[in-house]
Amino acid sequence: MPKADIGVIGLAVMGQNLILNMNDHGYHVVAYNRTTAKVDEFLQGAAKGTNISGAHSIPELVEKLKSPRIIMLMVRAGDVVDQFIDQLVPHLAPGDIIIDGGNSHYPDTTRRVHALRDKGIRYVGAGVSGGEEGARHGPSIMPGGDIEAWPHIKPILQAIAAKTPDGEPCCDWVGADGAGHFVKMVHNGIEYGDMQLICEAYHIMKDGFGLDHDAMHRVFSQWNKTELDSYLIQITAAILAYKDTDGSPLVEHILDTAGQKGTGKWTAINALDYGIPLTLISEAVYARTISAAKDARVANAAHFPRPATRIDGDTATWIEALRKALLAAKIISYAQGFMLIREASEQHGWHINYGATAMLWREGCIIRSRFLGDIRDAYAQDPDLNFLGAAPYFRHILQQNLADWRQVVAAAIRHGIPVPCMASALTFLDGYTSAQLPANLLQAQRDYFGAHTYERTDQPRGKYHHTNWTGTGGDTASTTYDA
Repeated sequence: MPKADIGVIGLAVMGQNLILNMNDHGYHVVAYNRTTAKVDEFLQGAAKGTNISGAHSIPELVEKLKSPRIIMLMVRAGDVVDQFIDQLVPHLAPGDIIIDGGNSHYPDTTRRVHALRDKGIRYVGAGVSGGEEGARHGPSIMPGGDIEAWPHIKPILQAIAAKTPDGEPCCDWVGADGAGHFVKMVHNGIEYGDMQLICEAYHIMKDGFGLDHDAMHRVFSQWNKTELDSYLIQITAAILAYKDTDGSPLVEHILDTAGQKGTGKWTAINALDYGIPLTLISEAVYARTISAAKDARVANAAHFPRPATRIDGDTATWIEALRKALLAAKIISYAQGFMLIREASEQHGWHINYGATAMLWREGCIIRSRFLGDIRDAYAQDPDLNFLGAAPYFRHILQQNLADWRQVVAAAIRHGIPVPCMASALTFLDGYTSAQLPANLLQAQRDYFGAHTYERTDQPRGKYHHTNWTGTGGDTASTTYDA
């Protein structure tokens, strides 16, 4: 039997669907799973009648592959990835390729790229987005790592990836080391922000405007015909229309405690490490954490009653204002995400193409939306753009929607409806576009109690001063550094 094009380890839902996708595109795949009974179940089930082969051991898997051997790991991030690498390496030859298609943390990917390069093995960390449907019919794929692997894996990954309307694959080389997994991490962070913003809009419509679920379904369906056109808006409309067996909205029978797998938290932590104000995404992570504290929320709700009245005014006018607020906040979510990608790319020398990155998300992935093409155009016009909101297209939307955005956030706060992401996005924009902030007082405070020094407005930047504020302190300043 001819040797196979690629081996895939891991037969959970993503692994199985990627294998079926590869088979559809004419690639011969060998499937392996640590619990080998799953291999037989897969071959006798979803893979029956295909050209997919199975392996019941690592040596058998490797033996069935053509050279250079390409093996894709679709397993849980963390130690499991290292365990499989350790099992594979003794059976591989220089030039062979390992692809990690899971949600690994990018420093782990960087470490593995360098460690395996020393052994002659080419390692790639490829972020894969799109869930079960995307894996089966075309995900967004974000590969990075050892560039020498790219010519060998490019035909397979681009074949199975989602395609834009003009046929471009939503898969291209991102950069060296952990760049692919970093971009996937930020993608997931933006996903956290998008989802929370939509939930806040739903909360305002339900408790602030008093809309029923059929009415909210119609609103989200209509919004999906505007600049808000996106996968998440589309599925939100469908969820709101879905009825339980008794005819009531199913969503209202779902406990309001959100789960998370860590990529949003990683994004927020990395933003702090890189000094990027990723306020919206961080608040989205905290919102999930607060939601998980269900018992505490229920107990404390009795002590802090909310206003019983609805938000005053014409409902149709408020719905349009809410649409504008959601769109503006969504732009900030992407803007902050690209600020983080840019900083990491510059620090690590990844040379990420920001416009091309936006197009990787145009189809197939969870955050696919209409204005990703506009993000590409913004970076094509100005490759050095450091804030997406400053690009003419997005600046115009923010300027036009700002007044309505303020009204929506203020009304929500007055009525006790939590809008952490919508509000933090607004205060970020206000802060990031303020020529003067009160940090002069803050820096004076730091110098007063800790001799941390300050810069003067009438002196060159980089020259630091210390004042003996009380007359009893010394003239010695603390070491000055930027965090």
